[in-house]
Amino acid sequence: MELEIVDLHASVEGRQILKGVNLKVREGEIHSLMGPNGSGKSTLAAVIMGHPKYTVDSGDILLDGESIVDMSPDERARRGLFLAFQYPVEISGVTLANFLRRAYINLKYGGDGEKAKDKVSVAEFQKLLREKIEMLKLDPSIGRRYLNEGFSGGEKKRCEVLQMAILSPRIAVLDETDSGLDIDGVKIVAEGVRTISRQSGMGALVITHYLRILNYLKPDVVHIMYGGRVVETGGYELAQLLEEKGYSVIEQKYGASTG
Repeated sequence: MELEIVDLHASVEGRQILKGVNLKVREGEIHSLMGPNGSGKSTLAAVIMGHPKYTVDSGDILLDGESIVDMSPDERARRGLFLAFQYPVEISGVTLANFLRRAYINLKYGGDGEKAKDKVSVAEFQKLLREKIEMLKLDPSIGRRYLNEGFSGGEKKRCEVLQMAILSPRIAVLDETDSGLDIDGVKIVAEGVRTISRQSGMGALVITHYLRILNYLKPDVVHIMYGGRVVETGGYELAQLLEEKGYSVIEQKYGASTG
């Protein structure tokens, strides 16, 4: 599978945020997207998944050459896209295990969860869940807790990666998954993403401010976003340049008027 963003322009509440984004992520590749606050990174993630708050003004989002701009978020997910949000939500009264099982059934059986739930036994799903929890080095009891309720920031982010491992998408977009994590959490999440990618061939677009997750993630490609566009694409050395020089080097090159 290949995710391709073609000259994408998008707005929120009448204000254009994305101003001609071009990007391509193939299955099995890990890409990092970096950029200063306000550059459009999180907007791009939301637009890729079809968040109704955003309007696509022009350009296209293609999965294997097919436009998904008019597809619902659910349909995009069934086509193999996954988005881990910057701020995971809490859902009281719903255990993590039940939430993940329902999401897994809905994805596998076209959303007809009530009729399809008998096709995935509780025992079968619990076995899958245990394998993924062990892979991410989570406390085995976490599945019995209510979704994200009372979780630390690190636990919330690890649970999003756990959800990704369960759903096994073709392309995943992770929006600041390293935010709020200590160094051990960053390492576990990065290694989890790499493991899923190696095992399933998943492609990933990892949005981050920081070099530290990239030290463990080892991305194939690094993109720099500024002023609503991807202005630089290169290897890991591009991220190292930003770590050394800061985003001022990008601002000097492309000018404050870009944003």
